[in-house]
Amino acid sequence: MNQPVQKNTLYVGGLAEEVDEKILHAAFVPFGEIKDVKTPLDQATQKHRSFGFVTFLEREDAAAAMDNMDGAELFGRVLTVNYAFPERIKGGEQGWAAQPIWADADTWFERQQQEEEMQRLQAEQRAAMQAAEKLHREKLAAEKEGEKEEEIDTKAEAQALKQSS
Repeated sequence: MNQPVQKNTLYVGGLAEEVDEKILHAAFVPFGEIKDVKTPLDQATQKHRSFGFVTFLEREDAAAAMDNMDGAELFGRVLTVNYAFPERIKGGEQGWAAQPIWADADTWFERQQQEEEMQRLQAEQRAAMQAAEKLHREKLAAEKEGEKEEEIDTKAEAQALKQSS
């Protein structure tokens, strides 16, 4: 699995039914300041699913908690403590994404504007190139016309010289 780990967030598995977020917080707070504690609920039973996540403010605190709490006992159950993987939500590459689809709504509008601006600039550049090519063709045509007129003038001068001699 090539998914990056979240070094501030720990997965805590093997939780007893009695353990709630407050108890989990109390068990891990000795290792450092905690940002968040979550115990995902089973939608059918509305009880936690025997695991939770503890997010520390500092990576070092998370590492210390993992070292000390992995294999420890809480409410008669042995805990499994590891670094957590980012939450996976349907969508994105290979059917999963690390963020919900609306997470980039702010940047989407900016990207749309940038894309429209790029298309406008490309259209302006194409129009400028076409105008330059047209001008060049007209100039070449005028030069050819000028050469023909010069040739006619030269012939006329030559005939005039013949007649005067």
